[in-house]
Amino acid sequence: MEIGISTFVTDEGIGPAALGRAVEERGFASLFVTEHTHIPVKRETEWPGGDELPRHYYRTLDPFVVLSAAAAVTERIRIGTAVALIVQRDPFTLAKEVASLDLVSGGRAVLGVGAGWNREEMRNHGTDPRTRMRVVRERVLALKELWTKDEAEFHGDFVDFDPVFSYPKPVQSPHPPVYIGGGGPTVLDRVVEFGDGWMPVLGRGTDDLPGRIAELRERAGRHVPVSLFGVPPKPEVIAELERAGVDELLLNLPTEPEDASLARLDRLAELI
Repeated sequence: MEIGISTFVTDEGIGPAALGRAVEERGFASLFVTEHTHIPVKRETEWPGGDELPRHYYRTLDPFVVLSAAAAVTERIRIGTAVALIVQRDPFTLAKEVASLDLVSGGRAVLGVGAGWNREEMRNHGTDPRTRMRVVRERVLALKELWTKDEAEFHGDFVDFDPVFSYPKPVQSPHPPVYIGGGGPTVLDRVVEFGDGWMPVLGRGTDDLPGRIAELRERAGRHVPVSLFGVPPKPEVIAELERAGVDELLLNLPTEPEDASLARLDRLAELI
C-alpha cells in the first residue's frame, strides 16, 4: 500500500512548486488536490462535512495549474485531482488539460472525478443537479474517446459531437487512469462501467469498506485500484485500511503557510 497527500491549495497556503517538491522529497507516492471554481454567496446545499464550510473551500487555485507547477519540479510522484468536478468542466478543455499534464509530467497524471455536492455551484455552470450522475458518465466516456481516437466522436444526451481531432494525446496508455469519487449506494456501478479506480472519502459510504472493495473487484473481474482520501494520520487507521484492501491512502494536509506545511509533512512522513 502506498501513501500520498491530498490537500486544498489556496492563495493563503504553501505554493504548488514548494508543495510538490516537499511531497516528493519526503517519500510520498502522490499529490492530489481538490477544486471549487467558486462558492455561491447564497448557499442552500448542506456541506457533507458539517455545519460551516471551511475557509479553504472558497480560495482554491485551479488544480491543473497547481499540478503543472508541481510536475515541473518533481520526477516521481503521481499527480492528480481528488476530485475534479467534471459536471462543471467542458469535456474538450478537460481532455486537453489532462493530456497536457500527462505529457509535461512524463505520464504521471491521475484524474479523480466527482459529481460534487454544491447544487448552487453546479447550477451556475448550467448543470441540472438531478442529471449530474448521467453527466459524469458521458463526460468520462467522452474523455476516453478524445484521448484514444485520432478522429474521436461521441453521441449522448449531454455530450454530443461528430468526429474531431484532439491533441495532445496522453503519454500513458491507453490514457491516464480515471478514478470515480463518491461513496453512495450506486458508485460501484459507475466504477465498474466506466472507471479505472475508486476514490471514496473515508467516513462517507465506507462503513463496510472491506466488503465494498471485495464486491467491486468481484463484479469487475479485475483488481480495481482503490485510493482513499481524507485519511487521518493515525497508525491504527492506516493498518486497518491496509487490511481492508486499500491500495493508496491519501493523508489530509491542512492548508497552511509554507513553514507550517513543511513541518507537518515531516511528521506525516514518519507514517510511511
